[in-house]
Amino acid sequence: MSKQSIFYQENKNHFNTLEQYVPIVAKVHGGSHPEFHEVRKLFDSIVHKTKDAGANKPELNEEFVGLREITGNYTVPGDVCESYEAVYNILAEVDKAYNS
Repeated sequence: MSKQSIFYQENKNHFNTLEQYVPIVAKVHGGSHPEFHEVRKLFDSIVHKTKDAGANKPELNEEFVGLREITGNYTVPGDVCESYEAVYNILAEVDKAYNS
């Protein structure tokens, strides 16, 4: 199995969860946390590139670097809901899986 296949299979459930949570969190918290709109764009790019890569490992370094910068290495703001926190925690796991 290719590295991309392993990466995608290991993260398929994470991607499904994120595809549900990210739009809701953007809608609920986007006004007070406008940086989350950029998080959403980068996540959408990760999903798109991963699907387009097929059996190959996608090139996602730029997206993960951007996510780490925007989120302060996935530091959860103190004034957000559990879904927001879950998005950051899952993105951190996906980032770790991609870079391992």
